[in-house]
Parts: sequence; C-alpha cells; structure tokens
Amino acid sequence: MTIKRLVAAMLLASASSSVLAEESFTVQDIQVEGLQRVALGAALNNLPFNVGDTITEFNLSRSIRTLYAAGHFDDIKVFRDGNTVIYRLRERPTINAIEFDGNKDIKEDQLTESLSGNKVEVGEPLDKTILKSIENGLTEFYHGVGKYQAKVDIEVTYLPRNRVNLKIKFEEGDPASVRQINIVGNKLFSDEELLQDIESKQDLPWWRFMSSDRYQKQTLQGDIEKINSYYLDRGYLRFKVDSEQVSVSPDKESVYVTLNVTEGEKYTIKGVKFVGDLIGQEDFITKIMPLKEGQLYNGALVTYTEESIAKLLARFGYANSKVRTIPQINDDTKEVELTISVDPGKRVYVRRIDMKGNATTKDEVLRRELRQMEGAWLSNDALELSKNRIQRLPYMESVEFETLPVAGEDDLIDVAFTVKEQPSGSFNAGISYGNYMGLSFQIGVQQENFFGTGNSAGISLNTNKYQKSISMTYTDPYFTLDGVSLGGQVFYSDVDYSSASSNLEAYNQTRYGFGANVGYPINEYNRLNFGANYVVNKINSINEYDQLRHFRAVLLDAQNPDGGYHFTNYELTAGWVRSTLNRGLFPTAGHYLGASIKASTPNSDLQFFKTSFEARNYIPLSNDHAWSFLSKIELGYGNGYGDKNGYDYTLPFIENYYAGGQNLRGFESRIIGPHAIYRYADSVPGLPGSGTGAGSYPSGPENDSYQVSQRSIGGNALAVLTLELITPTPFLSEDYRNSVRTSLFVDAGNVWDTEFDINRYNGLRQIQTSQQQPQLIDYSDAGLFRATAGVSLQWISPMGPLTFSLAKIIKKQEGDLQENFSFNIGTTF
Repeated sequence: MTIKRLVAAMLLASASSSVLAEESFTVQDIQVEGLQRVALGAALNNLPFNVGDTITEFNLSRSIRTLYAAGHFDDIKVFRDGNTVIYRLRERPTINAIEFDGNKDIKEDQLTESLSGNKVEVGEPLDKTILKSIENGLTEFYHGVGKYQAKVDIEVTYLPRNRVNLKIKFEEGDPASVRQINIVGNKLFSDEELLQDIESKQDLPWWRFMSSDRYQKQTLQGDIEKINSYYLDRGYLRFKVDSEQVSVSPDKESVYVTLNVTEGEKYTIKGVKFVGDLIGQEDFITKIMPLKEGQLYNGALVTYTEESIAKLLARFGYANSKVRTIPQINDDTKEVELTISVDPGKRVYVRRIDMKGNATTKDEVLRRELRQMEGAWLSNDALELSKNRIQRLPYMESVEFETLPVAGEDDLIDVAFTVKEQPSGSFNAGISYGNYMGLSFQIGVQQENFFGTGNSAGISLNTNKYQKSISMTYTDPYFTLDGVSLGGQVFYSDVDYSSASSNLEAYNQTRYGFGANVGYPINEYNRLNFGANYVVNKINSINEYDQLRHFRAVLLDAQNPDGGYHFTNYELTAGWVRSTLNRGLFPTAGHYLGASIKASTPNSDLQFFKTSFEARNYIPLSNDHAWSFLSKIELGYGNGYGDKNGYDYTLPFIENYYAGGQNLRGFESRIIGPHAIYRYADSVPGLPGSGTGAGSYPSGPENDSYQVSQRSIGGNALAVLTLELITPTPFLSEDYRNSVRTSLFVDAGNVWDTEFDINRYNGLRQIQTSQQQPQLIDYSDAGLFRATAGVSLQWISPMGPLTFSLAKIIKKQEGDLQENFSFNIGTTF
C-alpha cells in the first residue's frame, strides 16, 4: 500500500511540473482573417490579451470562448506562427429580410416584436442556435390556443455577401374542439349549473354555429376561476380545484377536460374588523360596507368591499392604497372572522398634467374641462369626470389618460391625457344651372371647434330660383371662466315652398331677424339656457286651406285681402339640459334630458308658445360598449294664448311640428301629419234672368264639399318613440368604432292638430281626384301612430356627419304615399 501511494505521488508531481513548464510566449502580432462586416477593431476589443502580453496556450483557448460570446461569429479557429497569433473567423450571416407565410392567429407585428426580443431582426447577425427554440415557442403558443396540429418551420435562404433571408412558414391547422368537460367531486351543484356561465363550450350541435367550442388554455383558466368564484360566493370558503387534466384525442381534433374539485362546507361571517388607517372615514365605511355579522360568506362581496374602500381612499389622494382581507377560519364552528387591513400609503399629488394628440384644439380648450387640478391631490373620480367632460366635446373621438410616477418621488405623479380628434364641422359648396332651378349657388360651413378655440361658428348661403337664404351663428361656450356661454345669430331667407320635394302646402315666406342666447351651468350635469329673438315674417301666395281660418282672422288686412301676411314677433326662449353621456357624438352610456319653451311676448303680432321635451337613455350591453341599447322619446306641444277681435290665437302654421325623415325614418321628410283641407260651398241654380241666362245661388253649409290635399301642413303636437340596438359595424376595424355606427331601429310616432274640429265635416261630400287621396282621419286620436323598422349607418365624414338609413314601414295609415321601403340620407344625428 505504501509503495502504491509513493507511485501516485510521483505521478502527480510529474503532472504538476508539466503544467508549470507549459510554454509561454510574448505576442508580437495578432492577425485576423475572414472579417467582412465586423470591423477589425471590434474583433480585437473582444480578445483578452494585446500585442506585447505574455500568454500561454490556455489563454488562446479562452480567447476562442470570448469571441464566441460576442455573438458575431459562427466558427473560430486560432493558430500560432512563432510569436504571431492568427485567427480564422467565419462571421454569422446578416438577416436581409424576414417573411411570414400562413399565419392567421398571430399578427405580423406581434411576430416581429417577439423576434426582436430574441435579437432576430433585419440587419442583425443570425444566431442559428435560437431558431429551433423559436419554432418550439411558436408551436407551444398554438397548442395553448387549441391548435395541436400546428407546425412552424423556419426556412433559411443564403444570399451573396454573407446575407440570409428568413421565411417562417406556418401550418396552423384547425383548432381542437372541447368534446367534454367533466367535473369530479361535485355533489352540491350539478355539472350543468357550474358550466352554464363559463366560456368554454363542449360538443356544440351544428345549429349553434354562432357559438364556439374551440379549446384555449387561457379561456379554461378563466373558467376555473369562475367555478371557484361560484362556490366562494355561496359560502364554500374551503372550495378548491385539486387538479386539471387536458387530454388530446389521437387525431388532435378534440380535447377532454377533467376537473377534480373539493367542495367543502358553508361558512358564515363571525365578525368584521378593521386594522390600519382609515383616514377618519371609519363611520362612513362601516355604514356602506355590505359584509355583516351572521351572513353567509360571499367572495364577491369581499372583493367589492376591498375595491370600494380603495376607491374611497383614492378620492382623497391615496392612490396607492393597499386593502386586503385576512380570514381567520374556524373549521369546527364553520365560521370565519374577517380582518380588513387598510394601508392608505402616502397621499399622492399631481405635479403636472400634459395633453397629447390635440393637433387642432388648443390646450386651454381641453384644460378648462378638467376637474383634476395640478398641485392638488390625485382623485380618480376627478380624473374620470375630466375624461368624460373632454369626451363629451363634439370634436373629440376618444380620450384616455394615464398616471406616470415621478422619478425619485413616491408622492408625486404626472397625468398624461391622450386625445384623438375627429371632424368637428361640415362644409358644402356648389354652383349649377338648370332650366327648372335657374342659376344655383350654395356654400355652407359649420364648425364646432372654430380655429381650435372650442367655439361654434357657422355661415350658410344658398340662392336659386326658389330660395335665397343666408345665416350666421356664433357661440362661445366659455364666455366667462365659470362656463357661462354666449351666442348669437343673424338670418334671412326667402323660400318658395311650392316645390313638390318640400311635401308642404305651397306658400312663399320671407323671414329675417337676429337673436342672442346665454347659458348657465348649474353643476357638472345640468345647464340652463335663455335666449331672445327678433323675427319678421312675410307670407304670400298661400293657398287658403280651411285650417288657416284662425290665422287669417287675426292677421288678414280687410282693406287688402290679397296682400298676404306680415307680422313681427319678439320671442323668448328658456331651456334645461341634463347630460351624463359618455361622449359628445356616438355615446354608448348615460342619459340625456332636455326641455325647452319658446314664447312670443304679448306685444308681438302673434301670441303663441312651443314646448319640447327629449329623453335619451343608452344602456351598454357589453363591457367594451360595442353593443348598446338606446331608448328615445321626443315630445312637442304648442298653442296660442290670448285672443284678438274675438278669435283665439293658435300656433302659427309656420311653427308647426313635422315628422318623417330624420325623426321617423322610412317616411319622406315632413310628410307625416295633418293634410290641408279645402272646403267648397255648393250652389243651386236660380230663376232665369233677363238677357243674361240663368243665375246661381249658394246653398246651405250642409251641402258643402271638401278636398284633402296630398301635402302636409304639420300640427301643434308631436310624439316620436325610438328603440335602437347599436351593434358593431360588420367588416370594419375597431379603429373606426367612434366614427362609424351601425344600428337596428324601430321608430313610431305621429303629429296631430289638437285644435282641429273634425266634426265640422261630418256628412259632407269628399271630392276625389284621379290620384290617391288621404282619408279624412281624426288626428286628435292619440292611438294613430306610424311605425317603421330598419337599419341605420352613421358616419362622421371629413365633410361633416352623415346618416344613411334603410327602413320598412310596418304601420301606416290609409292614404300615406310612402312605399314600404325607403332609403334616406341626412346630415344630422
């Protein structure tokens, strides 16, 4: 044994002396061969020695590993020629292009971003060793979304000058369907109860083609959480999913899911207590807290309580609060005591608020809508209210905000609002000539964000053979800093309504005047508006139909019965608006209420009033508001007050309400409502005269006849109801959701003349013509509604808002001239 040890020691000593005697040399020169793209200096910088250093063979082998680690070379060899070190290198090829083929589930920008994270991008050297891991990673992704037949192959094509093209070829295959979901261990609730609300569907029949039974790993994880919440919300505090198994069929077209669960027993709440700092809001939190002693444990209520406390703290600037519930479970009594730990953290203040994306709108226009102030503590409620107020502006498409921490400060943040503007006005212009219309010229501009100031301005000029009009309007919504608005308008028009397209009984009207209005904000949601107008009207060439008898009696000049009507009115207006809508255009949530009244003063030539009421309510049907339900009602009523020469004033016919077109889609514009009635006195032949033939004498009024016009004259009462389902626009990207809207609608409504006495025509003979005539209908009957149903497409175009609707009439009255289908185009919402 001693001899063996002595021999071993001698061998070790010999080996050690060999290592110590390894030849070393001083480097006199370093030569590098094979460089193309990599600079010589960059290669030499990666070497662990320089010219003049004394090195050994061990140093040379280490230099190879160092050069490989630089990531520029595929092959490295080192030689020694005396005291000269020679490196022969083969550089990695440079990626010239990357192409994707066959990918549908993964977008190209996602693939490009993922490859860049692995340093696989155009212009970079290619490391072939990571290509296989990329293939495997992409294949695993497809397995996660249920495509077990998917294959991914990366094809490398070599090009001159040491370049390569990469082509990533995808064979995605069909997704595997969930054939069966089994839950093992559930006794309290059946599989049907537990699976009814989950997203993963199993073995769907062919007729449920709108649903999907595609397997996805992330969806299954979410469904497991739903099942867990189902038990926790019903008191089963010890419930857990012990395991999950996903089995793939041999053909990889189906999967079988098995969940093993332990249900446990119900637990009741023994008590609730708080620990930590509640910033003096203990009493308020205790009153609103839904968790009470003795009630069944409910996981959803626990989460709601935590979120409510966190939101309350955030209102006072504690944006980084931590609220968690610690359960103390007594398995013997089946009770749980809840301790809610509250750590508000530091109060956070807003250092700066930045606005981004407003290329047209001035910063001050957006900042005056803010309710979160710089220098004040951060309030989530104030931020959300600020967002909603900016989003209600009609020239904003979308608004988002984010809070950014300030480096080195744990109690300061910056807020960045990012807005996306949309067309804020409309423009039209044209010039034409025709035998019927003559020379026509029109130009109109309406801008809701005049030069980015947030002010509203408009001018319209239109002239042709039958119409001459000009109007100018201007409104400053922030005439004062506290939101008092001021506006005004000037207008002139001369219109001949004899055109068949007007759908109105023919007359000529000249109208001009001016007015002003002022608005006062009551609070964030309510506003009052007041206005005054001076209006002059001249009407002539009117057919004297029977409903004009009151109007004629109070205005007609007996000395000049053919002179038409000339009257001046001084009008006062008042209105109230309440709006909680989430957007100015295309809202999807909230409500709008508006009521207004217009009345002429007692010193006006005509004494009347008009009232209107509108209510809109939007109910989102999906979390992303892509689906929403709108209910809308529009009411109007007007009449006269006082009397003149024994005749009561009525609502002037030029102020009548009309329906059809935009407010009752499917019918022509202004065609719905009472029609003009012409009454004719009958006559009987008299005794033969001397030299002039027989004469005639008027008969009694009971022998009169009447004729009903095909044109509308409107009425003094209106009611329109709309039900509308707002849906995603087919074949259109989500990017256009806020500028294009599709909806399915039902409109119902009518217009009445409550002052019209239908009984005056009982027993009289109606004169028929060759054309279809409306029947004489009692328009005071509130049950007489027209109704339409159809689809509407609204678009905020660069030239202004447009509405296209295709409607079918589902209820009409005998004599209505409209066909069952109609296509309308409008310019207002």
